[in-house]
Amino acid sequence: MTEAMSLTPVKPTESELLVVTGMSGAGRSTAANALEDHGWYVVENLPPQMLTTLTELVARTPQSIPKLAVVVDVRGKELFSDIKASLDALRAAGVHHRVLFLDADDNVLVRRFEQGRRPHPLQGDGRILDGIAAEREVLKELKHSSDVVIDTSQLNVHALATAVTELFSDAGPIVLRLNVMSFGFKYGLPVDANYVADVRFIPNPHWVPALRPQTGLDAPVSEYVLGAQGAEDFIDRYVNALVPVLDGYRRENKHYATIAVGCTGGKHRSVAVTEEMAKRLAQLPGVQVSAHHRDLGRE
Repeated sequence: MTEAMSLTPVKPTESELLVVTGMSGAGRSTAANALEDHGWYVVENLPPQMLTTLTELVARTPQSIPKLAVVVDVRGKELFSDIKASLDALRAAGVHHRVLFLDADDNVLVRRFEQGRRPHPLQGDGRILDGIAAEREVLKELKHSSDVVIDTSQLNVHALATAVTELFSDAGPIVLRLNVMSFGFKYGLPVDANYVADVRFIPNPHWVPALRPQTGLDAPVSEYVLGAQGAEDFIDRYVNALVPVLDGYRRENKHYATIAVGCTGGKHRSVAVTEEMAKRLAQLPGVQVSAHHRDLGRE
């Protein structure tokens, strides 16, 4: 059994199967979401008897699903009793797989169930603690044979997602994806924007006859906009102000963010500034940036 924080991520050369299991309330869904965000194909609540069948299907076309994560729980106590036999069959067939087991202290699990106002799947007519005790007994052997055990007692959902990411993502720590989007205020604010920058303080190329038919993607307009007094300074300061925000997003496992840049019509100023801002943000570590122009081409 390997403790979570000492494991070195492995990059397999073939299809990989990860079985995610553990105590109810210990964070299986959070782990599944984190794996899915990093390219794993996740199947939740699969009966253990179907593990071999599913793996055989994936093995036929490994390039289509190179990383498969299967979440197994004890809601079907009788079904779960076959988990060891299913894993032994995979091992005998030479299928590369690992088992991730999530655990937490009893008092923490009780608190989580009480906060969620849901019964433990094995408590029956008894208390939550009775269900936890029954589950520990069922899972005892599997926990001791697992490849990775993570104790989530002191982890919130963000910290658990980070731990799973660092263990099972080929890329290591999470990459933050930024969408920098230009828009026109006269068409309304983007509903999905995390931050909105207003660049209407820059002189409008619309009033320059030679520039009016062009857009912020054209060099003459871009040079006019970025060369205006205060434009470069604004972009520099805005990007620098976002650095601690993006660091905070990573700590909280926020994977995506949209930065909207607006001018009057979304054709000239916002487009030029968006392109320049995207270039500068792309130079930051751990960030993937795309630029999008919502209102470009509208009359």
